[in-house]
Amino acid sequence: MKIQTLLISSLMIAASTAALAQGAAPAAPTNPTATPRIDQREANQERRIEQGEKSGQLTPREAARLEAQQDKIRRVEARAKADGVVTPQEREKLTRMQNKASRDIAREKHDGQKDLNHDGRRDRPAK
Repeated sequence: MKIQTLLISSLMIAASTAALAQGAAPAAPTNPTATPRIDQREANQERRIEQGEKSGQLTPREAARLEAQQDKIRRVEARAKADGVVTPQEREKLTRMQNKASRDIAREKHDGQKDLNHDGRRDRPAK
């Protein structure tokens, strides 16, 4: 009787350990070219640039430069996806590029150059 109980207990422990091991394994990405985090950051940065243009925090020239930077990130992302797989190194490069773009947007929005009257020229600070 004790052997039977011990055997059943051992089987239950083995089955639960196997189930835990299967649940702990990370799920493989279904689409190797999916970049949802990169796409979301791209959308956020576009929104920040548009908001800066509307508020006058960005001059047209600053906004154009930031838009060009976003275009470059999109081109690098398209090249990364072209072979059907976005490698971890490519994802890291895109993340670094987005980090720099984010810093550039913040710097340009807070650099004191304004176009509050939206005439396409930088406003001169009042003396």
